[in-house]
Amino acid sequence: MSRTIDFLKEHESNVPSKFQENAEWRRENREWRRENREWLKWSRNVALSLIDYMEINGINRNGLAERLGVTPQYVSKMLSGKVNFSFKSIADIENKLNIRLMSIMEMA
Repeated sequence: MSRTIDFLKEHESNVPSKFQENAEWRRENREWRRENREWLKWSRNVALSLIDYMEINGINRNGLAERLGVTPQYVSKMLSGKVNFSFKSIADIENKLNIRLMSIMEMA
């Protein structure tokens, strides 16, 4: 038992968990999320693309913030997958990073 506790203490994060805060947000915003499901899906995809960009280029949030000309706090918000981006902000990110975040799919 003590080996497990020692292991957990060794690997304990210095950053407080936001699990409870996120779970409460999901519970409180269930209806809101249903109504906004499509743009939230796009926002998550943008966040995942930015995370891929960071990994490929070996940069952290501060590095991404510097490249985009925004604060590290705003980068954290973007990476949360809950930002309702405008087309202008998507185009700005794409131009500054020289990547493609969005493509318009054929409408059915």
